[in-house]
Amino acid sequence: MTLHVDLGENSYDIIIERGALSKIGEYLDLNRRTLIVTDTGVPARYADAVSKQAEKAFTFVLEQGEQSKNFDNLQAILALMTDCGFDRGDCVVAVGGGVCGDIAGFAAAVYMRGIDFYNVPTTLLSQVDSSVGGKTAIDFHGMKNLIGSFKQPKKVVIDPETLDTLPKRQINNGLCEALKMSATSDKELFELFEHEDIYENIDTITERSLKVKINVVEQDEKEAGLRRVLNFGHTLGHGIESAVSPALYHGECVALGMLAMCSADMKARLLKIYEKLGVPGRYGFDKDAVMAAVSHDKKGVSGKIKAVTVDRPGEFEIKPMSMDELLQRLESLL
Repeated sequence: MTLHVDLGENSYDIIIERGALSKIGEYLDLNRRTLIVTDTGVPARYADAVSKQAEKAFTFVLEQGEQSKNFDNLQAILALMTDCGFDRGDCVVAVGGGVCGDIAGFAAAVYMRGIDFYNVPTTLLSQVDSSVGGKTAIDFHGMKNLIGSFKQPKKVVIDPETLDTLPKRQINNGLCEALKMSATSDKELFELFEHEDIYENIDTITERSLKVKINVVEQDEKEAGLRRVLNFGHTLGHGIESAVSPALYHGECVALGMLAMCSADMKARLLKIYEKLGVPGRYGFDKDAVMAAVSHDKKGVSGKIKAVTVDRPGEFEIKPMSMDELLQRLESLL
């Protein structure tokens, strides 16, 4: 299956195909210097499959985890590219989850003012969300994704077979982001989460989640308006993640953040789905630490943050909230 992201000169295809990794050279232009960015949590054979099909490959391996999205690793990646003679005709390929995609994409965005970037997401979280849309970044001063750039990939290749090596908690981590898409924009998908076997429908969930994100990104590439809908659950979720990581995964923090931003009926429906996924609906955290992170949110304007709320599946509202309002919603989770 091929999905197309129509962004004018920045347009690209998303290839979804079982076994695609074994023939990645048919989909990506690897007849040049190719830097593969992966991490220690990704089976080495995935990066090796890309390396073997590239004309001249180099591999940079990050330590697994959000803590690797830092300036030191960004500098090391750029230094490797410089030392290996990369020029504007060469490319970077991320093979892994969102951490790999974020830092590899940012490196591609800033090296020589931009070289080609491909994303090969190997986690469900990155397949349904972070690999598409062009957001790239590193964390800075304890703040998630504070330094970054928009850098659309030249192509995204999703091989669902890579999910076979993921533990169930990581699958559920990705499903939380898909659930976010359904809550704001796809009532039927939300009802699938409620009433169907979630794990037997992962292919359908992935496809429908991507279609939601593609539709939003095509209308608002640089997050000037509508694209903020994709931040449902993230305003407080990122703050929680900054305060408790690595105890909770990104999707689990977003799940908590969603509970604080919806009606009582919607919250009850979400909690029933969380039970199916084994995702916590309550967690102890330092609210001051969370709010300190929220105060640096990139969505803030004139002392308020544009937050997304959902009262019923498939409908949403984007509205400015003060820090006091956000604190009240955060306290409802404790």
